[in-house]
Amino acid sequence: MTISGRFVALVALGVIPIVLLGGEGNRAALVMLGWIAYVVVLGIIDLMLAASPRRVTLTRDLPARVRLGETVTSELFITNSGTRTLRGKVRDGWQPSAGAPATRMPVRIPAGERRLVSIPLTPTRRGERRVEQVTLRSWGPLGLWARQATLLAPGRIRVLPPFHSRKHLPSRLARLRELDGRTSAMIRGQGTEFDSLREYVRGDDVRSIDWRATARNNDPSGAGQRVMVRTWRPERDRRIVILIDTSRTSAARISDEPRIDTAFEAALLLAALASRAGDRVDVLAYDRRVRGRVQGAAGAELLSRMVDTMAVIEPELIEMDWSAVPGQIRGVTSQRALVVLLTSIEAPGASQGLLSALPQLTRRHTVLVASVTDPAVLAATTERGNREGVYRAAAAERSLLDLARVSAAVRQLGGDVVTGSPEALPPTLADRYIALKAAGRL
Repeated sequence: MTISGRFVALVALGVIPIVLLGGEGNRAALVMLGWIAYVVVLGIIDLMLAASPRRVTLTRDLPARVRLGETVTSELFITNSGTRTLRGKVRDGWQPSAGAPATRMPVRIPAGERRLVSIPLTPTRRGERRVEQVTLRSWGPLGLWARQATLLAPGRIRVLPPFHSRKHLPSRLARLRELDGRTSAMIRGQGTEFDSLREYVRGDDVRSIDWRATARNNDPSGAGQRVMVRTWRPERDRRIVILIDTSRTSAARISDEPRIDTAFEAALLLAALASRAGDRVDVLAYDRRVRGRVQGAAGAELLSRMVDTMAVIEPELIEMDWSAVPGQIRGVTSQRALVVLLTSIEAPGASQGLLSALPQLTRRHTVLVASVTDPAVLAATTERGNREGVYRAAAAERSLLDLARVSAAVRQLGGDVVTGSPEALPPTLADRYIALKAAGRL
């Protein structure tokens, strides 16, 4: 049960006769007590005439999934099974991160009828956004007292990674088609799969000249000799293994976005590109145990399974077990593969485990380490207007030197490094994949 401001105001009206009577004597006290008793009786009668909030039926209609940042509608159907009209408010108890602008909605439901309560949801975090309870408050005809009940009406929406980097996919796919010789540009990749022979033109690599084919095409009439070159098609059906570090370093926020979310963006763009190129992609989210795995999928199914798996993965506040990573990669594939490690390499101390595991990986695979960098650190190196700015610039320079040291150590151990801001890392990683494919290193 609850009371309204109208009831409080009605009780306060009892002060008027006391003031008129001078506020003294037993008569004023009796008037006040009589007024309060009268108002309470009105409240009780109002409460008895209010519809029961427990005699309702609740059903939900929710979309199963939504991308982070998009808006969907939560539909709650309320059926009044009682004999009185339900007048009041309904509160749908969504989590704050579900992004509901208003959770308290006025309702008026005649007996035996149903009403729809729609709430727009714009989630602000990935994962499962849940609702368990609905609170109904039913007022009487006078609006003095109300009945209240909390009923179970569970529901959930899975919030997927936004995949903003998909805007870079068309341009990278066009470059892949050029490598594969599907466009008029006919830019040939240096793969190992023989495609065709054609006549030499200025600018072709002389190492691609096929001397036997040139001899076969020699014109004995003396009209001139046609020099033939081989063209190559980028390799297909190669293995790409993407390992996402979900340890404590992935929880840091860069440009108001967790590192792990940037890693998801980069992994989605690379997987979409590699799948279109005919390569097989496997994804592993790992710290000390496997947090998520996607294997044996291709095309649209691959991306669908990836976003569904990534949606519920959150950083774990533990250290990464790099010593187990080579075994995890062997469990995914025994073939030579491009292994992409999405992790942090800004701190030399935290990167010792990565550096110790790299020789085992580079011995069998092509290894690419991708790490997001903070653009604020680079900007801080130029802000030296005061003493505080100088100290900040010195710390930023030290951070950049640490990053350069770890990057040099990775390259010395046979790996490659890609770094970039949260916006730049996904397309930069995709460009490096295309460059490796064009160079025939996959």
